Amino acid sequence: MVTKREANSMLVLRIVALATAAATMALLVTNNYAFDNGAELKYQDFTTYSLVVAIAAIACAYCIVQLPFAIYYAIRQKRLISNGFLQEFDFYGDKVTSLLLATGMGASFALSVELKKFIDDPSKISASDDYKSTYDKIFIRGFIASAFLLVTFLSMAGVSFISSNNRSKRN
Repeated sequence: MVTKREANSMLVLRIVALATAAATMALLVTNNYAFDNGAELKYQDFTTYSLVVAIAAIACAYCIVQLPFAIYYAIRQKRLISNGFLQEFDFYGDKVTSLLLATGMGASFALSVELKKFIDDPSKISASDDYKSTYDKIFIRGFIASAFLLVTFLSMAGVSFISSNNRSKRN
């Protein structure tokens, strides 16, 4: 049997993961800027940011699916479906989601850091102030989105540890 503290922790961590994954998606999807010459730069222009939006959407969907079960689990301290399926689904789903989030967070942070260094280095590229400031805005939002995705990953990793612990108690 699981303690009330564990069940409540899982619920809170799932809510935090859902909120921060949604914030990541919102930050990146609205990450569109225009240059003075009329050209536009969108998050879709960077495959990595598109990947991060897809991973955040997967995490949101997973958290939305799990949320009713987590609420029931926190209130009753027992599973809604008691044949062991939900516990296995939690265990494997939490692991896969955590790994996806770690991959997306690392990729987003790496892209933002590397391209920001490239844009800021005058020996590699000679660009106008408009060009640099527009790219700076894109990459700063990429950093912030990466930070939110880090919080999402840490929340899902915490849920993953708890679900592993619950699974080992059962076996």
